[in-house]
Amino acid sequence: MTVTTDLALRLEGVRKTYQMGDEEVVALDDATLHVGTDEIVALVGPSGSGKTTLCSIAGGILSATSGAIVVGGQDISGYSPKQLTEFRRESVGFVFQSVNLVPFLTARENLLVVDELGPRTGAKAKARADQLLEELGLADRAGNLPGQLSGGQKQRVAIGRALMNEPELVLFDEPTSALDSTLGDQVVHLIRDEMKARGTAAIIVTHDDRITHYADRTVHMLDGRIDA
Repeated sequence: MTVTTDLALRLEGVRKTYQMGDEEVVALDDATLHVGTDEIVALVGPSGSGKTTLCSIAGGILSATSGAIVVGGQDISGYSPKQLTEFRRESVGFVFQSVNLVPFLTARENLLVVDELGPRTGAKAKARADQLLEELGLADRAGNLPGQLSGGQKQRVAIGRALMNEPELVLFDEPTSALDSTLGDQVVHLIRDEMKARGTAAIIVTHDDRITHYADRTVHMLDGRIDA
């Protein structure tokens, strides 16, 4: 279902629970969050506060127990697993803490693998990948394997991979956790520049104060709730 909206993300009263024996565990409790079309939101809170659950629901990795989830005008609240797979491929980008590059693929190939089932094939996909690598300062590293790249370069490849499908929303999980202060600042600056240049929204899960300085807004979570 398509919903008219000027928001990249709209979560309304989202709840996620798990059943553990006779006990109901609440991972997300009545969470409401709106993210503008080019807004960068830093999501902070202690471990177990619900940050990853919220992003997993916004990205279509998990289904909510209840509530509304609208991403880029698509109401994904009732999507089937097959529909969520297509949604993730076409509408959302992910940058994980561990980077998760395929070790036996080059930087260019790590971008191209995203589009194997997407709208681009052949020359169009390669042109898109090369454009992103050039914009990210990695044109001369396109043929390098991840093991031949620095930590900062791997993060740049991961950002390029997340942008390959021109998503409405990019979700970052602790993108600077494995980087020193200098590289961390470079990566955060790059994230902001790339998101703003494309008018793409981002949520960045972080414990890093450097990121909150670059974000448009900081949202705090505690015990599965968004702390207003």
